[in-house]
Amino acid sequence: MPLHRFYIPVGFYSKEDKAAVVKAVQQCYAHLPKFYAVVIFTEVDKENFYVGAEATDNFVRVVVHHMAAHYSDEYKKVFMDKYEKALEPFIEARGADWEIQVAEMDRRLWGINGINPPPRNSEAEALWVKENRPSEY
Repeated sequence: MPLHRFYIPVGFYSKEDKAAVVKAVQQCYAHLPKFYAVVIFTEVDKENFYVGAEATDNFVRVVVHHMAAHYSDEYKKVFMDKYEKALEPFIEARGADWEIQVAEMDRRLWGINGINPPPRNSEAEALWVKENRPSEY
C-alpha cells in the first residue's frame, strides 16, 4: 500500500523526472512506512494507447491501489486534491491530459514478505514506520 501505476507515453519522463514523481508521490504518504509506497512506470507507444477511440501520445493514466488505509468520505476529496497537486508539475504543466483512479483494496488480502502488515495506526505499525522495514511484531 499504496501501489501506483503510471501509464505514460514513451519518453514522457526522463530518469530524473521519474525520481521526482516518486518523491512527490511519497510525500502524499508521509504517515506510512516508506517501503509501503510502490511506483511503476509503464511506457505505452501511441499505437497501443487509445483515449476515446483515438491513438494518443499525450495522456497519462494513473491507477492507485490502497491496501493499508481506507479514507473516510470526507478525506477522499482532500486526498485527491493533494495527490493531483503533487502530480500537477509532472502532467498538467507538461500539457498532457490525465486520469487518476484510486481503488481501495481488501487489507486482509495483502502481505509483505509473507507477513500480514500490522493494523493501521497500531504500535506495531509505528515500529514499521520507525524501522522502515517489515518485521514480525
